[in-house]
Amino acid sequence: MRRWGAALLIVACGLPLITRNAYHIDVLTGAGLYALLALGLNVVVGFTGLLHLGYAAFFAIGAYTYALLNLHAGVPFWLGLLPSAATAGLCGVLLGIPVMRVRGDYLAIVTLGFGEIVRILFTNLESWTGGPNGLLGIAHPTIWIPGQGVWGFGVRSVPYYYLVVALTALTAAVCVRMNRSRVGRAWAAIREDEVAAACAGIDTVQLKLLAQGCGAAIGGVAGAVFAAKQGTITPDSFDFILSVMVLAMVVLGGLGRVSGAIIGALVLGVLPEVLRGVEQFRMLLFGVVMISMMRLCPQGIMGALRARGLFRSPSSTVDAVPAA
Repeated sequence: MRRWGAALLIVACGLPLITRNAYHIDVLTGAGLYALLALGLNVVVGFTGLLHLGYAAFFAIGAYTYALLNLHAGVPFWLGLLPSAATAGLCGVLLGIPVMRVRGDYLAIVTLGFGEIVRILFTNLESWTGGPNGLLGIAHPTIWIPGQGVWGFGVRSVPYYYLVVALTALTAAVCVRMNRSRVGRAWAAIREDEVAAACAGIDTVQLKLLAQGCGAAIGGVAGAVFAAKQGTITPDSFDFILSVMVLAMVVLGGLGRVSGAIIGALVLGVLPEVLRGVEQFRMLLFGVVMISMMRLCPQGIMGALRARGLFRSPSSTVDAVPAA
């Protein structure tokens, strides 16, 4: 599996050299951001089994945290990543504290409400967030190149593409290591049977809070990258549909599988653009593809490939999750 991951990373790094089309690179950058969000939600839903329908809220919190720090305190992008992740992670923990005893559909309803509360809050705090008009003039990332000085990303697609690839690869590596650690095994126990896990001595409350915080922090990082790339953000960018899309990516790729979250995000991130030529039937075809995949591959894309003996490694047992 490591060889496949290294090969995919090399291919991803070489794509801008193959295609010079800025539109194609921008679409792949958006798919990479989806992959980052899917990895974060996979920690909550896939690793721990907590159904979350308001994940877009953490994406919004990270974006607005960086935007406010940049506009009011002049904080650059690289220094704004950490506060964005920390703020979103803290909000994830604070959300988890009052709802830890809620499960299943009730947890989904509570998280859905949280996502809508955050979006409406950003819409109504007009003096801070600009209201429905959002925030404008957010600074793009800059880097220092020896001999050339400070170089800004601007509106170019390629620098953001490589930034997203690097962050996604780093996040995926951390998620894999975490999933194979004692914490990951405890999360798997909670996912399979929380009562049995508690009887075995696992502190289910602390570990669920940790999962909420880690998943939310990843969403905060993605939000900061999104705000820096766009240069402007509005509350409409973080609606309920985004949360559903990210959840669909995790399920399509395979619940609990790091590679599956990335594959699902790439498929659903690129597919709408591929179907743009048949715009009148795009959403219909999109739905048909989703239904067909879930009918033929109930374990997700990576689950189907592993069932056929592909992408299997001696250490892949922790990464495998049976179909619900």
